[in-house]
Amino acid sequence: MNQELLNAIDYLEKEKSIPREVLFETLEAALITAYKKNYTQHKNVRVDLNVESGTYRVISRKDVVEEVEDSTAEIDLESARMTNPAYEIGDPFDEDVTPKDFNRVGAQAAKQAVMQRLRDAERGILYDEFINKEDEVMTGLIDRVDHRFVYIQLGRTDAVLSESERMPNETYTPNERIKVYVNKVEQTTKGPQIFVSRTHPNLLKRLFEKEVPEIYDGTVEVMSVAREAGERSKISVHAENSDVDAVGSCVGARGARVEAIVNELSGEKIDIVLWDKDPKVFVKNALSPSQVVDVIVDEENQSTVVIVPDNQLSLAIGKRGQNARLAAKLTGWKIDIKSASDAAEEGIIEEE
Repeated sequence: MNQELLNAIDYLEKEKSIPREVLFETLEAALITAYKKNYTQHKNVRVDLNVESGTYRVISRKDVVEEVEDSTAEIDLESARMTNPAYEIGDPFDEDVTPKDFNRVGAQAAKQAVMQRLRDAERGILYDEFINKEDEVMTGLIDRVDHRFVYIQLGRTDAVLSESERMPNETYTPNERIKVYVNKVEQTTKGPQIFVSRTHPNLLKRLFEKEVPEIYDGTVEVMSVAREAGERSKISVHAENSDVDAVGSCVGARGARVEAIVNELSGEKIDIVLWDKDPKVFVKNALSPSQVVDVIVDEENQSTVVIVPDNQLSLAIGKRGQNARLAAKLTGWKIDIKSASDAAEEGIIEEE
């Protein structure tokens, strides 16, 4: 092995982040493959590689036997004792069998094997790096857009953003920076395939964790998220310490914290509501910003009937039912909204 190859290994270690030990193991395996492909005199061989000088030896191991049946794997006792009189039957016999023309004969095969193993090692390292990024938010650079995917550079590889994971109110332009949620990482023959999302509810949760120190350190906990990406979201929060304002922490001074997240999500409206273990209180909070007269809970069917003032009915339901739909997702309870006058007519509440 020459200095040029040692320099290449140094480069791959620094630029590709492949550990030096992996590279030399790969090279040893490649040299053994090249030897076995071109030489058949010895069956069991290993390569002793000097990582400092770059020199190597091919070592053949044979068993010392009384009578040789396979000359590629066995040596007779008399021949072995010509090297060292101490040999006995059953001992392993090691011999340097490095061919003089090995570099010339095996160089191309070794190179191909090395490159393949290096690609495999790099793919493995990339996969290990990104499998730990699942369920996290990463910042990338939009590389290109085609009819199927938006390709986003995440360090040394690209992630794919499918049409179903894109926000309907966004356009994606090459060279723009963007935050994405790492939804899934799969290992393929071409390396790790990274699927990212801009619509996943956990994107909102992770953005709040990054923007709100109280959520990051656990003082405030995100209890649930409901999201219709690009339009509106609801997030419920809770603090064990009653002295902590969970909603206020998320909003920030003059709304700075939530505004930063709204800007990151291209203007998506975000309602931050206080979680409560009492479903009556939680459902009432979840229907914010509408006022609520009463919440009737059916525990058995996990459903509620919510009574709102007549003039709040459309606000409680929301445009195309969005507010009620998001509140139901956020709380996990079915929500049937009725105006006070309708509820009185049906006998659900007393008529004022």
